[in-house]
Amino acid sequence: MSAAVERRLAQFRAARGNAAAAPRPADPPGVSAAPEPAEGPRAAVGPGGDAAQVCPAPTAPVWARPLLLKVLLWAVLLALFAELELGLPYFVLSLLYWMYAGTRGPAERRPGELSAYSVFNPGCAAIAGTLTAEQLERELHYRPAAGR
Repeated sequence: MSAAVERRLAQFRAARGNAAAAPRPADPPGVSAAPEPAEGPRAAVGPGGDAAQVCPAPTAPVWARPLLLKVLLWAVLLALFAELELGLPYFVLSLLYWMYAGTRGPAERRPGELSAYSVFNPGCAAIAGTLTAEQLERELHYRPAAGR
């Protein structure tokens, strides 16, 4: 498995190196070079290592980003409810909503992805690194692991 990861990493580095080494056109005299954005166009690397397509960087102004607009709307509503002396209930209800909206349902999981809570997995399968009751009991009694 690590060989496949190393191969994909080498392909990524080669594609990134080719994009960085590409010659840039010279700027006309009198025009200063504008600094490039931190996140420029990205090339999607295909299975053969070639760049399949270029995704342009987002050009939306800062004030038009959906998250910023949502936060500003929430802050304005909080100020309004605080003026009506209902700021604390609004804040608590919005926190509860954010907790609800931030959790993913089982339908949104990728195929084969296990939940961190074993009771939601098929056959109650635990994820790697989970401390089980049997392991805890075995370690408290200093018994060797089964099969060792």
